[in-house]
Amino acid sequence: MTPSSPPDAWTTRWATEADLPALSALITLAIDTLQAEVLTPEQVIASRAVMGLDTQLVADGTYLVAERDGVLAGCGGWSRRATLYGGDHSTALRDPVLLDPARDPARIRAMYTHPAFVRLGVGRRILGGCERAAAAQGFREAELMATLSGLPLYEAAGYRACERIEAMVGDVAVPLVRMRKAL
Repeated sequence: MTPSSPPDAWTTRWATEADLPALSALITLAIDTLQAEVLTPEQVIASRAVMGLDTQLVADGTYLVAERDGVLAGCGGWSRRATLYGGDHSTALRDPVLLDPARDPARIRAMYTHPAFVRLGVGRRILGGCERAAAAQGFREAELMATLSGLPLYEAAGYRACERIEAMVGDVAVPLVRMRKAL
């Protein structure tokens, strides 16, 4: 398979526990490579503390993978839990409270694309699948916390910035953008 494969060549499926090692490797590579295009080396290192794999999404059955012929191209999920961003290791950011679809936005979470497959429709395919699944569960809005490298995808998909923050990791500020979209 070549990186220039058309977007419809990718299939999506819900991740399983067996996918965790491959997902972890893809996420680490995506953070270290794609964030380096928009952050300083210190910010990339610091971003690892607020980004990463959230295995609760896999356990909840709400984490998609995009692949073709067994090659993992990207991953991302949605959640009915209050946690907005962060991986398993980001314990201070975690909030397992269930959201009310009548009043709360679903969370779009942990979106990562393998650097060899960026800008080929992988992220948009995963994002669309997550949005459809959240809407099918009664959510009328979605919310996410975008990294600077993910911002173009989310803006192109109709998300609008509602807050810019800096996640502090020690004395290093990691810029993030809270965004929302009607489903």
